[in-house]
Amino acid sequence: MGRHSPKPTDLRGDTPNASTILMKRLLSLFLLLTVVGQVAAQDNPRNRRQLARVIDRLVQDSSLAAASVGISVVNLESGAVLYQHKADRNLMPASNTKLYTTAVALDLLGPEFTWQTPLMALGEIRDSTLTGHLLVRGSGDPVIGGRYNEGDITAVFRSWADSLVEAGIRTVDGFLIGDDDLFDDLQLGYGWSWDDEPWWYSAEIGALSLNDNSVDFTVTPTLPGGPAQVTWEPINTDYVTVLNGTRTLPEDGRKDEEYARVRDGNLMTVGTLVPLGRVEEESIAVHNPTRYFLHVLREVLLQKGIAVTGGISDIDDLPVKPDPAGGLHIATHTSPPLKQVVHAINKVSHNLYAEQVLKTIGALLPDTTSDASPGSAAMGWARGRHALGAAGVDTLHIQLTDGSGLSRMNFIAPSMSTQLLSHMWNHPDDSTRAAFMRSLPIAGIDGTLENRLRDTPAEGNARAKTGTFTGASTLSGYVTSAAGTPLTFSIMVNGYRGSSAAARRLQDAVAETLARYRR
Repeated sequence: MGRHSPKPTDLRGDTPNASTILMKRLLSLFLLLTVVGQVAAQDNPRNRRQLARVIDRLVQDSSLAAASVGISVVNLESGAVLYQHKADRNLMPASNTKLYTTAVALDLLGPEFTWQTPLMALGEIRDSTLTGHLLVRGSGDPVIGGRYNEGDITAVFRSWADSLVEAGIRTVDGFLIGDDDLFDDLQLGYGWSWDDEPWWYSAEIGALSLNDNSVDFTVTPTLPGGPAQVTWEPINTDYVTVLNGTRTLPEDGRKDEEYARVRDGNLMTVGTLVPLGRVEEESIAVHNPTRYFLHVLREVLLQKGIAVTGGISDIDDLPVKPDPAGGLHIATHTSPPLKQVVHAINKVSHNLYAEQVLKTIGALLPDTTSDASPGSAAMGWARGRHALGAAGVDTLHIQLTDGSGLSRMNFIAPSMSTQLLSHMWNHPDDSTRAAFMRSLPIAGIDGTLENRLRDTPAEGNARAKTGTFTGASTLSGYVTSAAGTPLTFSIMVNGYRGSSAAARRLQDAVAETLARYRR
């Protein structure tokens, strides 16, 4: 808002007569209506030319002069392109990559697909003792943990313990073995930032996965000046070694979180400063998900009175891999359906789940024409490119290397995203279409858009996927115009410095303009 002119104090001028006053009031009213009409035409464009004028102005005034901006807007009823600004330029999509991962997964695996993770006994059972090994065959299930068990991280493991008791097993005189061979051995994505490794959003990938492959810390204040209490889930597992460098601050102190994890290890340091009356929570990724899974499972079995005398082992560390044929089936955990996992991937932008889904495609549906390793991200996209091509996406110029969008080696164009979104909007399978639509955050309501576009025509209207990392911000999805026309859009911004606030303002302004569009 500009500064107001000072109130006049010199009133010595002529006093106007009634006719002059009336004329001035009519002129003021005319000017006001003219301005309102111009604003309405700008804020509520009635045709493509007005729409282009408004969005062009937003791009020019976006404080992103040094950045690369690409925008594509398509009418979903007619298929007509309503607006383009460098729409065919390849840019880094960040988490908009998840739109491609989830669309391909729903297409190829189906919304009702589930992961099956079996527990098997290899050997003879006598007098409550299994003379042999327990084997867990990893299926790539991304969600074993608390998300779908009311926060109970070890619920599946306790159920398996009960099944062992029912099978008459109280002691395992052998190893607890984890078979993670369904996926390749690359536990981080190609092009990921090394300094993200300790954080839960950059967790390692594996065919055996527990609790997002992270431990969940809680830091609780004690007495000012003294160390805070540090606990973690699951069950304060000793798979990680925790150094407590925390300190409790007075109630008016300023919280400062600090966590560190050594590379290729699980020594973790918590140095958080936490004021009285506050509780700090954070999740830190573990190294080696397979051994983490087995270690916690063995701890749970011991709590339930079942001993495993041989310890734990990755199947690749054994001199001879055991043959599960003829083994005794103890239990199989069935995951929630893919449509629920896709919901978590897009609503909260869950990176690990996206990576697990992509590698599952590469493991179960390998492309025989590709030389990529089965169970790899590369094989997942080798197979996924066929689905994208069938959707009309320009696969000659797209580059996708991971499932989550953490990689800076992903390149797509806004026009590719609106083509993919158009395909999913018109998908011939209603359940696939519904699962995809329900997975997207709703503006001003939930997910990563919960606090955006509130009190605008886009609130509760736009459904879109966000994407953000340093120097890249994207927003792609759907919105219904003021005339009831469904539109799809993709707004990608790359190459800016500092905060993504300006990029998000541009995205929100464009989305709001589309919601006001009167055609």
